[in-house]
Amino acid sequence: MEITLIRHGKPTFELKGKAKARDLGEIISRYDLSGIADEPPENAKQHASACHVAVCSDFTRSLESAKALGFSDILLSAPVFREIAAPHFKKGSLTLSVSAWGLLLRGLSTMGFSRNGESLLMAKKRAQVAASTLIDMAHEHQSVLLVGHGFVDYFIAQELLARNWVGPSKPGGGYWEYGVYHDPAT
Repeated sequence: MEITLIRHGKPTFELKGKAKARDLGEIISRYDLSGIADEPPENAKQHASACHVAVCSDFTRSLESAKALGFSDILLSAPVFREIAAPHFKKGSLTLSVSAWGLLLRGLSTMGFSRNGESLLMAKKRAQVAASTLIDMAHEHQSVLLVGHGFVDYFIAQELLARNWVGPSKPGGGYWEYGVYHDPAT
């Protein structure tokens, strides 16, 4: 049995520029609705073509990436595979670069902050559910491709490793990068 975790392609909406605290929700929403602006490299397409089924999050960039990898029929598209929902503020005039906001809010999420988003603990629990779902699908289909997102793919990988699956400690954080996980019991 095999599970491949691949990150989606480059989004059409870029997280750049400066933003006020009160604008973060709109920026996150626009990013979550964006599609992809590139095509997968040949090695990603070749590996994906060997997978029997594909699953992905219900975000457009994940769905479009699965299709770009050659999957017109996606077995499951579900919120459990979404990127970790970045906590954020709905008020405030503090202005920072979008990348600084990202670092600050991810840091705060590790300490339990989850306002309008998800804490690290919540994300890890969701990754446990996602890993169980993928393992069940691998039992049925032998080879599963998850077209997911950087942070949640990492936490799913950690969960697979904790369940004695074999693969890299990090599935790859760049666009179209992937990691392959095997069940040594099969």
